[in-house]
Amino acid sequence: MSGILNIGKSALAAAQVGLNTTGHNIANANTPGYSRQVIVQAASQSQNFGFGFIGQGTEITGVARVFNDILAAQMSRSIATSASAEVYGQQLGTINNMLSDPQAGLNPAMNAFFGAVQDLAANPSDIATRQTTLSAAQSLASRFQSTSDRLTQIQDGVNTQLTTSVTLANTYSKQIANLNDVIEKSINATGNQPNDLLDQRDQLVNELSKQIKTTVIPQGQGSYNIYIGNGLPVVVGNQSFQLAPIPSATDPSRIEVAYVSKGEPKVLGINSLQGGAIGGLLQFRAESLDLVQNQIGQLAVAMAETFNAQHRAGFDQTGALGGALFSIPNPIVNANTSNTGDAVINSAIVDASAVTTSDYRLQFDGTNYAVTRLSDSSVTSFGSLPLTIDGISISLGSGTLAAGDSYVVKPTQQAAGRMQVAITDPAKLAVGGPVVTSSTTSSSATISAPTATSTYAASPLGAPLSFTFNPPGFVASSNVSVTLNGVTTNYNPGDQVTISNGAIITTQGLKFSISGTPTAGDTFTITPGTFAGPGDNRNGLLLASLQSEKLLVGNKSFSDAFGQMVNNVGNKTRELNILSLAESQVLEQTTAAMQSESGVNLDEEATNLIRYQQAYQAAGKMMQIASQLFDVLLQLGR
Repeated sequence: MSGILNIGKSALAAAQVGLNTTGHNIANANTPGYSRQVIVQAASQSQNFGFGFIGQGTEITGVARVFNDILAAQMSRSIATSASAEVYGQQLGTINNMLSDPQAGLNPAMNAFFGAVQDLAANPSDIATRQTTLSAAQSLASRFQSTSDRLTQIQDGVNTQLTTSVTLANTYSKQIANLNDVIEKSINATGNQPNDLLDQRDQLVNELSKQIKTTVIPQGQGSYNIYIGNGLPVVVGNQSFQLAPIPSATDPSRIEVAYVSKGEPKVLGINSLQGGAIGGLLQFRAESLDLVQNQIGQLAVAMAETFNAQHRAGFDQTGALGGALFSIPNPIVNANTSNTGDAVINSAIVDASAVTTSDYRLQFDGTNYAVTRLSDSSVTSFGSLPLTIDGISISLGSGTLAAGDSYVVKPTQQAAGRMQVAITDPAKLAVGGPVVTSSTTSSSATISAPTATSTYAASPLGAPLSFTFNPPGFVASSNVSVTLNGVTTNYNPGDQVTISNGAIITTQGLKFSISGTPTAGDTFTITPGTFAGPGDNRNGLLLASLQSEKLLVGNKSFSDAFGQMVNNVGNKTRELNILSLAESQVLEQTTAAMQSESGVNLDEEATNLIRYQQAYQAAGKMMQIASQLFDVLLQLGR
């Protein structure tokens, strides 16, 4: 009778484990990351009675979780990609809404300003029109400032989100490492896998993937090793390695993500931090936010400096030469925190039409200087300071550079935020007759209308300035600088000046260029203008014409540059919205595939409940029969 009783007992125990496992599945049907569990049941080893083998019941060999490693890896990657696209799209959408606003955007303010300048050119002697123009200039400067401030707020928000995401990533890494330790000890002690702990760990891996793209490598004893980027470990067994948000070495207002190794943080490039919220934020900042900030700044610099140059060449209502209408700060120069020298580097804008949207890195090797344009990584070498590149000058203010010192020069990033109107008296608006030009040539070469630099008003032309072309240029009568492709060459009086088609020539406080190919004997003359009275509007007409002139790098007008920027941001926003939608659908499909295999189906579990209940009842009935048979034997033995 003991054989029947033991068989029934094993069946009863198996049914009970099945009921417990099914109940556990039902209880965790809505638990995030939970994987369905099933019992692994096998027949007990049969016993040979001579006439044959008699079965000895059943046994539970384990409780397995239904889990697909391949689908889990796909899901982790999809989570990282989707989170990155979503974060990038949300951030860029904010900029797109700001720039394209038909009421509060920059374009309405620019149109209003140039409309006021046109009105002033039509009625230069009216003080009310002058005041309206000055108010429009103030509104334009304020709009540039508010746009720049909003972009700075977005950058601060990126810093905050990066700090939060890094903190979360570190927390998840530490928790995964702790679970690795517990899981490994549990497997070593029992030989069985702790399914619920495995689910918790996989859920943490998914949470970590929301912050940064990960690569999971399962180990032999049940633990995970997790890597980011190009193989940097964040979890190895029961050890976790930390990321750290730290200020940039060349910009303390900018948070970078560093990998902490042996207590020393090392800043990671964007290629090492792809995917997840961290990757999306860094990509947004590098590809879009920095570019838009620089483009807005470039627009402010170009508009202010070209307008100032033309304004200086005219006469105000009192007959005095005009000054600067707008004030723009010098480029920002940040020293690297690891510099050993004490040099202070200065920078200034010398040719607004050549200023790009790029930042620059100045490096000193102990002998020569190298300037890297960060937008395309092109490098230009110089033997000494000062130097000029892309319309900006870089000079040594004080101190001494040491070998290995470096600086980052940002010509335009904060320019719009500090743009101001430099004139408060409407009578100072210089709309009267400007400096004029003439040429006597036997070729098609022409000289452009000159614009005045900031030094012109202090020493204006007292007589016509003439020079005769003698290949490859002309003899300088005063200091001359020639800028071509962003590189400036300086000449002293008496030097033979070499000129090229389109080069910017600066002398005696005036800038101009010669187009075409002059021939020997061609004469070019610049004549100082004369004040014709309060009704003179000759310079006002030139100021108004600046709106449509191609004055920016790439042969673009102010409106062209702004329109292209808004169009690029809008296109990128739409691209990211489509990408985000596609990635979210991929994630849904991957999640659905994962759930179809690992998720809890309540209908299926209800069926299992009935099946195990019936098995339990049948096993109980078997034990009852065994008991009854045993009672019969006892009665027969009396």
